[in-house]
Order: sequence, then structure tokens, then C-alpha cells
Amino acid sequence: MSRTRSAQPDPRATLRSGLPDRYLTPDDIAEIFDVPLETVYQWRKKRTGPPGFRIGKHVRYDPADVQTYVTQQKGVGLAAA
Repeated sequence: MSRTRSAQPDPRATLRSGLPDRYLTPDDIAEIFDVPLETVYQWRKKRTGPPGFRIGKHVRYDPADVQTYVTQQKGVGLAAA
């Protein structure tokens, strides 16, 4: 009998195929963009990354807002080219 572990999908892969149907944590954002967690906190402080919001003391990110942010960043790169 083989045991199958239910591994969570790679968040970077989900960004390409569609984000999870749940609010994302700063750790998720760091993994999706392959940046250090401190970078995510700096983006929030400088208001340069995907918009987040607070639920109590916790920061969360709406997957739709993250997708919009990525789309905008792609547009900025194209405009500069």
C-alpha cells in the first residue's frame, strides 16, 4: 500500500494557472514571487507591491488583487520596452 501525501501546490505555479481560492498570507506572497519575506513587508510599507489588508493583526492579500498587480506590472514592463 503506497501512501500519497497531499502536498500543497507550488504557489508560483498557481499564479500561472490561477491563484488559490483563499486569502493569501505574506509568506504566500514571498513564495509566489520568490522573494524574501522582508521584501514583502517592505513593499507593504512603501506601498509598491500587491495591496494587502488587515484582519485584526494579520495581513492578507486578495488573490484577485494580486493577479491585477501582476497584470499591471507586465503592462509597465511592456510600456518601458
